[in-house]
Amino acid sequence: MLTLDKIISDRGSKYAVSGARCTSSDEAKALVRALCKAKKFAKATHNSWGLICDEGPIKNDDGESGAGLIILRMLEREELRDHLIVVTRWYGGKHLGGDRFRHVQNAVTAYLDELRK
Repeated sequence: MLTLDKIISDRGSKYAVSGARCTSSDEAKALVRALCKAKKFAKATHNSWGLICDEGPIKNDDGESGAGLIILRMLEREELRDHLIVVTRWYGGKHLGGDRFRHVQNAVTAYLDELRK
């Protein structure tokens, strides 16, 4: 799994993004569980993810309402199928409001840019 750590920091909240080839919801859940075996990711406040596969579009906000949908929309725009993207957030104690959506989007963009290299 490719992980870009500490890519965004805002008002104490920190973000990372991870991803891997994935072809089903069961495989996605297994990959997220594997990611969370790392103590750092297990302590994260949110591990939101999205995947487009033969089952259709699948998302999980993990308490970060709307984050999974943002990831899905970006996957659709890129026409990237069978690839899981997970955006991780460690809550810093201050609400970010709408900025949290921009951070999810920027995290996914950073991941997609890394994939293109």
